Amino acid sequence: MKAIVGSAEELATLAGVEPGLQCRYVSIGGVTLKVAEERSERLASCPELDPFLTSGEGCDIAIRVEWVSGLSPMQGCALFDSGTTWRLYRSEDGFQFDFGARSLGDPQKRLIVDEDFRRATLQMSARFYDQFDAVDPLAYPLDELLIVHRLTQEKAIELHGCGIVRADGIGNLFVGHSGAGKSTTTRLWTAVEDVAVLSDDRIIVRRDEVGHWGMRMFGTPWHGEARYASAASAPLARIFVLEHGLGNRLTRLMPGQAVGELFARAFVPFHRHEYLGSALDFLQEVADTIPVYRYSFEPNESAVRQIQRLRD
Repeated sequence: MKAIVGSAEELATLAGVEPGLQCRYVSIGGVTLKVAEERSERLASCPELDPFLTSGEGCDIAIRVEWVSGLSPMQGCALFDSGTTWRLYRSEDGFQFDFGARSLGDPQKRLIVDEDFRRATLQMSARFYDQFDAVDPLAYPLDELLIVHRLTQEKAIELHGCGIVRADGIGNLFVGHSGAGKSTTTRLWTAVEDVAVLSDDRIIVRRDEVGHWGMRMFGTPWHGEARYASAASAPLARIFVLEHGLGNRLTRLMPGQAVGELFARAFVPFHRHEYLGSALDFLQEVADTIPVYRYSFEPNESAVRQIQRLRD
């Protein structure tokens, strides 16, 4: 297991966490998770999260992992039901996420988190997980759900897109629905130019706190078909909304148009209107700061050349 151990004093700062537990830090898109783990010999890190492991220098979300004999299904109406692997309920002090396929009956793990998504308890069912040699409590989709909800408390958002960073260190973001050409765009750019790819499917955008570009994009562990996932970040110069078409045509969008196009390709929790308002406000800031284009393109080298020649 690849892990980073914090001091006993540091672990004690977590509510209800006894000194001596193992502590792991994961940083995704400017959000750092601190995971205090029980039964550490049974816990492993997903390979997808290994590049995002970091040293313990503060955290945004503190998570206590505890083992329970089993978990009973939650009674009552869910705030949201994914229809497959997770359901969301209102709890006394915040929210409760239950994870597990319906066919398996009882939940396999349960996340209880406060309204600000800063402190959480993750209960793991020994009845289910004892059949495995090792498990990662942050395994998808729990990791992404935590990050997406935490971003609602900050000036940041996750977008369905691929992030391409050119040799000069400046980034272009290509957003699109599934099948719009994100993985294809990634392959085209890596074949034509020496670029870094932050992700070929999901990118986090937030205010740039280190430079003068206004916005910065971050890679995530949640890759697409091309399987690019980087923990790096880059200043964001332009955003392109991908569409398949004949020829390669760029159309600069007005900020109002850009907000609508970006919102349609954003990962936003829909169960609270405050989250929607926060997302729209931030996307307006993005559209006012970064040029956004609609890009109708053909999947060949000329699609890359068109962007290389672009001057705003």
